[in-house]
Amino acid sequence: MSKKVAIIMGSDSDLPVVKPAITTLKEFGVAYEVRVMSAHRTPDAAAQFSKNAKDNGFGVIIAAAGKAAHLGGVLAAHTVLPVIGIPVKSSTLDGLDALLATVQMPSGIPVATVAIDGSANAALLAIQMLALSDEGLTEKLAAYKKSMAESVAKKDAALQEKLAEM
Repeated sequence: MSKKVAIIMGSDSDLPVVKPAITTLKEFGVAYEVRVMSAHRTPDAAAQFSKNAKDNGFGVIIAAAGKAAHLGGVLAAHTVLPVIGIPVKSSTLDGLDALLATVQMPSGIPVATVAIDGSANAALLAIQMLALSDEGLTEKLAAYKKSMAESVAKKDAALQEKLAEM
């Protein structure tokens, strides 16, 4: 049985940002849990969740946070599991603050970071990590990439037809 993915949001207002991650995990049949925990307002809860995540069946943690965006680092500091940070675009600095906070972890506390609001890629990266020990997920990823390539080829063919008619 494959491990679960935890999606931890710093605020419930981050749900629209993490919806693509949820959709992606569902499409691949990966079990997940979504929780709200704050690095600043509930640091003990975040630390406890992270400390126990491996024993509770998780294989990867995704952390979505905006502004100071310390959530990914706090979670990573308390676990041996990989942590993926999603910098969330906020009303200030268009998410650049969260991006810089998420990628600037101290040595020894890595947090893989995707694009601002890039939750679909966070889910895909989590799936790739889980696929290292799950051949079924590896096959689903291969089919997904093949489907993407076929879609691009169809779009190119349609473009070439339009250009030929010009």
